[in-house]
Amino acid sequence: MSLSPNGFKSVVDIDLLGTFHVMRAAWPHLVKPGASAISISAPQAIVPMAMQVHVCAAKAGVDMITRTLALEWGAAGVRINSVIPGPIDGTEGMARLAPNEAARQGVIAAVPMRRMGTPRDVADACLFLASDAAHYITGAVLPVDGVWAVAGARMGLG
Repeated sequence: MSLSPNGFKSVVDIDLLGTFHVMRAAWPHLVKPGASAISISAPQAIVPMAMQVHVCAAKAGVDMITRTLALEWGAAGVRINSVIPGPIDGTEGMARLAPNEAARQGVIAAVPMRRMGTPRDVADACLFLASDAAHYITGAVLPVDGVWAVAGARMGLG
């Protein structure tokens, strides 16, 4: 109840409308066989999280944009996919969510693979999706999270 309507709208404007505007502007550059675009989503797109209603709504919308554009643009040979990073070590988000060693260890304990991901993990997934090796993959929403979302995406902080 403490989230203001403007706070909700700001996240929706940045994440959801921002993705729409970027994809729309990218279309003239993508409309050729083999083209690929990848959105970056968030676990909140698939796992509800308390105090995150704005992010949950916006990122679920981003993933639906991914699926819908894959459907609409597939006939032109354009592939659209989305990557959902989980806890990624060395990022601003993790610095805020796990600002000390005890919190960091709590996050690691909550990830079934027992480690945080790295920026390289996310980059490798994007590289794969953009490559010819994924030439028949479109509309995918790929978690890169050590199965964290399947486990309930808890932070292990409490």
